[in-house]
Amino acid sequence: MLLLAMDTATPAVTVALHDGTAVVAESTRVDARRHGELLLPAVDRVLKEAGTALDAVTGIVVGVGPGPYTGLRVGLVTAAAFSSALGGVPVHGLCTLDGLAYASGIEGPFAVATDARRKEVYWARYDDARTRVTDASVDRPADVAERLAGLPVVGAGALLYPDAFPDARGPEHQSAGALAALAAERIAAGGEGFLDPLPMYLRRPDAQVPKNYKVVTPQ
Repeated sequence: MLLLAMDTATPAVTVALHDGTAVVAESTRVDARRHGELLLPAVDRVLKEAGTALDAVTGIVVGVGPGPYTGLRVGLVTAAAFSSALGGVPVHGLCTLDGLAYASGIEGPFAVATDARRKEVYWARYDDARTRVTDASVDRPADVAERLAGLPVVGAGALLYPDAFPDARGPEHQSAGALAALAAERIAAGGEGFLDPLPMYLRRPDAQVPKNYKVVTPQ
């Protein structure tokens, strides 16, 4: 097994290789505006660090969000393109929040919250680091603070809003290594628990065609 994992649903552009036992190479850069520019060089770096080539990859793991429209698409389109180039190797979709939950290592109930912009967070509750018990949602921190009261909350969204999430914890950013390790566990257990590699937006994109725009081309 050699899994190539990537996630661009958050400001972290993160890529890793996992051999079924451990992460063999990983690269993460945090930059909310350069997903398209940073992802392929990151893939090149992890392949070189691992001393292998793309055609050795047997499966692709990709974070499906939730996340902002533009950044999220970069990872999903790249995963699909690699799958096609490699003769249709499987693409395993995972909720981005699940990667942060797994990386936290927390064994009791907790939540994960990432920055959704617009003064909102993407969030979900977990029974432990491997078990999500709610669907991912997007809300204002104050609107979910009572539901998560008394729970540790992992991720950048928690750190941004300490009044709503007083027990904020790391990791702050997504790790493709954690996402790959979670995928490797699920594959070894029979391959259950994966999502279709389709974007989980939860709301409309920020960029939209303006209403009642003025026509400037000749009729």
